[in-house]
Amino acid sequence: MAAPERTCVGCRGKASKRDLVRVARPRAGEVVLDPSGSVAGRGAYVHLDAGCIGAAMRSRAFDRALRTGLSADAAARLGNGLERMMGAV
Repeated sequence: MAAPERTCVGCRGKASKRDLVRVARPRAGEVVLDPSGSVAGRGAYVHLDAGCIGAAMRSRAFDRALRTGLSADAAARLGNGLERMMGAV
């Protein structure tokens, strides 16, 4: 059985679900990082790569994929969280 694939919102490349980080928007909540992939709600995937994260933030790809409008504070928190995760790898 093949591993599930998802598309990175930054580079639009396909990759194994395990190689991407999920960002989720629960029904009644803020956008959160979901490295375990277990949060219920809409999800978007991105490579833990500065280029992909930067492209996704600049193009507002998370807003479109998660069908929400991220405030400047929420976008900054998301970007900082992804950068911390990238530094931990």
